[in-house]
Amino acid sequence: MVAWFSRAPTGSLQEQRAEMVEKQIRRRGISSATVLSAMRAVPRHIFVPERNRPEAYGDHALPIGFGQTISQPYIVALMTAACDPSPGVKVLEIGTGSAYQAAVLAACGCDVYTIERIPQLHEGAVARIAEAGYGHRVHLRLGDGSRGWPEEAPFDRILLTAATDEIPTALIEQLDRDGFIVAPIGSPDLQTIYRIRVGDEGLEYKALEGARFVPLIADEGADKSTEP
Repeated sequence: MVAWFSRAPTGSLQEQRAEMVEKQIRRRGISSATVLSAMRAVPRHIFVPERNRPEAYGDHALPIGFGQTISQPYIVALMTAACDPSPGVKVLEIGTGSAYQAAVLAACGCDVYTIERIPQLHEGAVARIAEAGYGHRVHLRLGDGSRGWPEEAPFDRILLTAATDEIPTALIEQLDRDGFIVAPIGSPDLQTIYRIRVGDEGLEYKALEGARFVPLIADEGADKSTEP
């Protein structure tokens, strides 16, 4: 995930969220009223470890354990906006992590199906989603995200919150024909976030932003597409 460091905001939690949205997100060009409203609404502090809560609304990623992080707020907003969220849109998220991204999508009205491979993170995500009040919109599974969630396919959007050099074929097969994938693709050190559609001649890539995410880990034998 992207790691920018700054002093933690001060003031009430609601004031910190408002400041986060104004200074870190809206001023950087995210204009979707739906996304801005969701970022103001979701209590980011409950999705980070207690020791990091004073920094929850800072302009940087934070560790959540097991070598994973919760993304910088701007990157969460960017990827949410790239999904073009609206009520009823069905999203498959690969890499639940803290579940903050899933909660933001749910706050936009999306129906979210999210997969995490680390049992402890999955268990924590289930608890935090319930605490935040999004259990009716977020469905959580423990497993290999590279294989998707075939029994719930097709999906309008597929969002990868882990980096890969190729999109797993199973995910492409579970995408609605009019849908698209949002994913960070590139080397382990630096990736580009793309919005990807399936065209007549294969995958079509639109570059959005540079980023740094933890890697997508797939079981052996999982097929992948070609890279952009």
